[in-house]
Amino acid sequence: MCKETGSSLTRSATPTSVWEKVCIVGSGNWGSAISMVVGKNAQRLPHCETQVNMWVYEEDVTLDDGTIGKLSQVINTRHENVKYLKGIQLPPNVVAVPDVEEACCDATLLIFVLPHQFLPPILKKIKSLVHPSCRGVSLIKGMDFDPETKRPLLISQVIEDAMTGKTDSSFSCGVLMGANVANEVAQEQVCESTLASTFGFRNGLDLNELTRRIFDYPSFRVQHVPDIAGAEACGALKNVIALGAGFVDGIENLGSNTKAALMRVGMLEMINFCKIFFQNVGDQTFFESCGVADLITTCYGGRNRKCAEAFAKYRSCNNVSLDKIECENLWLKIEEEQLNGQKLQGTLACKEVFMTLSAQNLLHKFPLIHVIHDIAFLGKDVSRIVDGIKVQNNKRRLPFASL
Repeated sequence: MCKETGSSLTRSATPTSVWEKVCIVGSGNWGSAISMVVGKNAQRLPHCETQVNMWVYEEDVTLDDGTIGKLSQVINTRHENVKYLKGIQLPPNVVAVPDVEEACCDATLLIFVLPHQFLPPILKKIKSLVHPSCRGVSLIKGMDFDPETKRPLLISQVIEDAMTGKTDSSFSCGVLMGANVANEVAQEQVCESTLASTFGFRNGLDLNELTRRIFDYPSFRVQHVPDIAGAEACGALKNVIALGAGFVDGIENLGSNTKAALMRVGMLEMINFCKIFFQNVGDQTFFESCGVADLITTCYGGRNRKCAEAFAKYRSCNNVSLDKIECENLWLKIEEEQLNGQKLQGTLACKEVFMTLSAQNLLHKFPLIHVIHDIAFLGKDVSRIVDGIKVQNNKRRLPFASL
């Protein structure tokens, strides 16, 4: 049974044949930022309940006056996530709920925005509590891998598989990916994003378009594509390339030209990875916000580039050689110092992408990803990043050359 939230913000069901109750699963930097867009849209869209629940992992936070409070209570009284999105006012209809089962109860749309390693226990708890018509949108920029086949798995597919079986109907999950630095979205700086989904129709209404409207906002412009695999894989792989961009930034004698070369080769390797491991990936997807635009902004901003630059500078300044364990410890130290409780996604993705390429004997086709991994985890000299972007003698054709 679901618990009542007791809020007066809930709108009664509207006469429309599709009615939405939205829950955001996660409340970090990106989760809080997207709650601003979704919360404001829920206030104005007639097919949405006004209240948007946001599941918050409960923790103590220290306020400016030195007092300590529970994060969920602070969000609900101050309408500010003082830990992960300090200084930004959240809409009052976004309600922080520390109990994930209560937060997701009867939801018709789940927005997943949390590290993917935390998904399994959460999905197990909520799959029987959501509305029978519930669907999902993942904002998680990561990738999972089958431990037996060593092939990549889409997080959206992992979510679908875990959630299906709760009702007579299957659970469908799309993704929202794009060049979306969370703080800039929260500050309402204009940007684009890509919703990839195949939700179909209900009662004659296009669920893809209704979902797009929940995210689309004057400063957050959302386009729809059906290519879930292409959009989601780009969202994970660009974090790996961003590590390489950070290494370039951390080396004194490398500059913008080197980074541009790295990004070009990185885009090619992202495309090749998508084409090898996923079916029906559309060439046009790489030109959307989820493709080249996300790669650009991540290689110039974002936590993965930032931490990789710190990693490179530490090794260059201290002139140290590191073994595997020392590399891991350095990443953990940088993550703790730089990210205020957030987690790096590029390092985990890098290890898993390397694992699957190695298992499939494909590392020779991905020299940039190979060298990024070896610098990050095997202690290879950071200056060797240029080995991954040397011009190859073999002819390399763009997969979309026919466009």
